Amino acid sequence: MLAKAFSFFLIGIEAYPVEIEVDVSNGLPAVSLVGMADTAIRESKERVKSAIKNSGFTWPEGRITVNLAPSDVKKEGAHFDLAIALGMLAATAQLSSQKLAAFFFLGELSLDGSLKPVKGVLPIALALNKSPNKNMVLPVQNAKEAAIVSGINAYALKTLRETVEFLHDPEIIKPFRLDLEKLFGQNFLYPFDFSEVKGQYLAKRALEVAVAGGHNILFIGPPGSGKTMLARRIPTIMPGLPLEEALEVTRIHSAMGTLPNRDGIMGIRPFRSPHHSISSVALLGGGSMPRPGEISLAHQGVLFLDELPEFHRDCLEALRQPLEEGLIRVSRIRKSFVFPSSFMLVAAMNPCKCGHYHDLKSLCRCSTTQIHSYRSKISGPLLDRIDIHIEVPAARYQELSSNLPAESSAQIKERVERARAIQRERFKDEGIMSNTQMSHRQVRKFCTLGKEEGELLKMAMTELNFSARAYDKILKISRTIADLAERENIKVEHLSEAIQYRSLDRDFFV
Repeated sequence: MLAKAFSFFLIGIEAYPVEIEVDVSNGLPAVSLVGMADTAIRESKERVKSAIKNSGFTWPEGRITVNLAPSDVKKEGAHFDLAIALGMLAATAQLSSQKLAAFFFLGELSLDGSLKPVKGVLPIALALNKSPNKNMVLPVQNAKEAAIVSGINAYALKTLRETVEFLHDPEIIKPFRLDLEKLFGQNFLYPFDFSEVKGQYLAKRALEVAVAGGHNILFIGPPGSGKTMLARRIPTIMPGLPLEEALEVTRIHSAMGTLPNRDGIMGIRPFRSPHHSISSVALLGGGSMPRPGEISLAHQGVLFLDELPEFHRDCLEALRQPLEEGLIRVSRIRKSFVFPSSFMLVAAMNPCKCGHYHDLKSLCRCSTTQIHSYRSKISGPLLDRIDIHIEVPAARYQELSSNLPAESSAQIKERVERARAIQRERFKDEGIMSNTQMSHRQVRKFCTLGKEEGELLKMAMTELNFSARAYDKILKISRTIADLAERENIKVEHLSEAIQYRSLDRDFFV
C-alpha cells in the first residue's frame, strides 16, 4: 500500500516542499530510502522503527520503500522522521492516509516516540505561508519560532502517539498563537555594558563615532589593553533591532540552528567572533550543501576579527565583496545562492608581532622589517574598507583602580540614535541609511567644507602623508562627528577628530 506525507527541506536559508512517499509491499523485510538522502536521513529508519514500536504501533512487515521527491536534489537533516513514521503508519492502515494531506510535518523522533526540536523552522514557516496548505505539525520546542509567521497554523505536539491522536481528531488541539508585538516589546538584555570599561576614553569615543555612522573600525594596541572587552560591548550601543530586521536575522540563525534563546526570535543584534584559524568556507559560507557562514550570522550585527593579521589571506581578501555589497554570493553548478551579510566589521591587531611596538611599559623585540611584514598581511583594499583606525594603549593603574562611574551603554546609545535619526532624514531620498554608505558623489554633496576646513584637510593630506583613499573616509567620519554634535555643517573640530582616526594612513608603524 502506498501513502504520502509532506515536509520541507532546506537549501541555504530557503525552504522547499518535499513529498515523502512510503510503499509497503510483499518481500523480505527491508527498508530502502531513496531520493538523495544524507546520512542523517538514512539512519532515520532505525529511529523510526523504535519510535513506532515504543509508541504502541505495529512495525510493517515486508519491503518498505521511502522516496523523498524531488529526487534530484540532495536533502539533509533529521526533521523528516515524523513524516516518514506517519507515512509508514498510513501505508499499513494504522492511520488514514487522507488525513496526512492536510498538514506538513517536521520533527526528529526519539527512540521512545517523543518529538525533538529541529532547526530551520522559521524559513520553513515563511515558505509555508506561500503555500495553499498552511497547516504544520512540529515539536513543542519549535512552536514560538513557527508562530512568528502570521497566517499559518502551527500545531505543537510532543510525541508520535499524540500526533496520531491529533490526526484522528484535529479539534483536540488548537494552533499555537503568539503575540509577536508583546514578545518583541520585552526587554532583550545584553550581559555587558560600557560602564564596566575603565579608562580608554579615546577608544570609547571612536566606537561611538563608528556606530553612529555605521563605520568599520580597527583597534591597534598591545595585548591586554582591552580591545576585546571594548568590542564585545559594541552591540549595546547600536540602534535597536527593528522587527523586520529581527525576522531577517532570526531566519539565518534558525537555518543554522544557532538561535540563542527559546523565544523564537533574535531580539538583539548578533555578535560573532570567529577564531583566526577559521577557513574561508566557514567564514563566508558555502560547502557541498551551501549554508551561511560567520559573516551572515553577523548580519545586522558585529563581526569581530581578533588578531586580524593571523587570519588566512584568502579569508581577509574575500571580505571585500560583502563589505561593499552587504551580500555573499555562492555559486554551484545547479544553483547560485545569495546570503545577506550586512554587518559592522570590528577588527583588532597588535602594533607588531610581539605586540609591544610604541608600548612604554615593554620593550619591542621586532625589527623594522618584521613590523612591515606583519602589517603587510592586511592588504590596502581591505584597509580601504575600514574607516576608523584607533590606537588602544595599555590601561593605566590609576584608571583601573578608579571608583569614578563610567558612562553607561544607554547614555552612549541615546546619542547614537539621535545621530542615526539625522542621517535617516538626510538620506531619505538617496537610498542609503548611514554616512558610511555615501558614494563619492554623495560625499561631495553632503560633506561640503568651509575655507578653514578645506585648508586643514589640504594640510593633512600633504603634511601627514595621507593616502588618496583616506580623503573620502575622513569626510565621512567628519560628517558623523558633526551629526553627533547635531551640527549642520562640518567644522574644524569635527575634521580634526576625524583625522586622528586614520592611524595606518600616517605610516603608524615606522
